[in-house]
Formats: sequence, C-alpha cells, structure tokens
Amino acid sequence: MKAAALHGVRAVTFDAGGTLLDPWPSVGHVYADAAAECGLGPFDPQELAQRFFAAWRERGDFGYTRQSWQRIVHQTFTDLIEPSAGERLFASIYQRFARPDAWRVHEDVAPCLDRLRKQGLKLAVVSNFDERLEPLLHGLELADRFDCIVASGPLGMHKPAPEIFQHAARCLELPPATILHVGDSDVEDVQGARGAGMGSRLLQRRGPAIPGEVLTSLSELLPDL
Repeated sequence: MKAAALHGVRAVTFDAGGTLLDPWPSVGHVYADAAAECGLGPFDPQELAQRFFAAWRERGDFGYTRQSWQRIVHQTFTDLIEPSAGERLFASIYQRFARPDAWRVHEDVAPCLDRLRKQGLKLAVVSNFDERLEPLLHGLELADRFDCIVASGPLGMHKPAPEIFQHAARCLELPPATILHVGDSDVEDVQGARGAGMGSRLLQRRGPAIPGEVLTSLSELLPDL
C-alpha cells in the first residue's frame, strides 16, 4: 500500500483472531492438551480441529458469551467423552484460551503497530470476542499499543453490525470516515466497516490475494518511508 492510500486516515482498527493472532499450535492442539489435563483422551488434534470447525460453521446466532463457547465445546466433543466430564473440560478449555501461551502473535504485527503509531495514527482493536480479549492482549504485550480495545461480547453487538464500528469511532473520538479497518473476514470486517462509514482492507495471510486489493501481510499497510 502506498502512502497515498493512508491519506486522510487518522486511525487504524484491527480484527484480533486471524489478523493479529491465532491459536497456537492450533485449536485442535489446545483442545487436546486441555482434555489431557482433565485426564481425558488422548485425542487427535487434527480430528478435534475438524470437529471444532464443523461446530463453528453451524454456530448460528453466536453471542460470544461463555454459554456460546460452551455449546461449541459440547458439539466438538459429542460422543467422545462422558457428559459428566463436559463442564470440567469446558472450564479447562475456556481458561486455556485466556492464556497467552495458547496464542501466537503474527510476526508482522508489532512492527506494523509501532510504525503506524510513530506516524501519529491512533490504533484500536474491534473484534468479535469476549471478556478475555483485553487481558489476553495485555498478556501478549500488545494492549499498550492500542488506544481502544472493543470486544463484541460485553457490548452485545457483533461485527458486521455497524454499531460496533461506530462505538470504536466514538472511543477514538474520530469520524468513521477517517478510520481504516483491517480484518480477515469479507463480511464481518470489510462490509461491516464500510457499512459504518469506515474504510476497510481485507487480510488474507494464506492467499491467493488480489494485488492492490487484498493484503497478504500487515507490512503492506506501511507507507513507503
């Protein structure tokens, strides 16, 4: 992205999962490790990942609450564990994902954020996430780089609803038209931000990307210096 692409932009907001960070080594590994801590399994991480994503695709109206995540975990482990172990396993998984060691921050994140801040831009996170987001970002040593962290769960409004982006604009004390949002979902991030009057860019780390239209790295946000 050339410098002209940031002309008039006074803040950049970012999605969290898939944009700034990802489960590490994978959702399946975290689930399997949590199960092992509960004396369950062993389970194949790849199978658990497949089960998780199947449950995620069928999630329907998802409120990003503890109860919503409990349904996902229950569906993932259906027929794999005794029902009596479900609550204990869910509590273990939920706490696991609150820990920094269950996540990996992409290598391009810190350099991008630091250079954007040096240029005087405000930064924020706008993510479909729950109350664990801000403590997690503190644990990952990212939180201090942001002027505002907006998680959808506590607000009861979720991307692509324009209200969550408008809430972030108010937190940043800027008009939506001066904010650029970056995320990995065309519907939740790109269309949602544009519906709120913001600019937007789609990030596809694994490509293939359309040159000039889709980012493959956050480094492409940085204007030539």
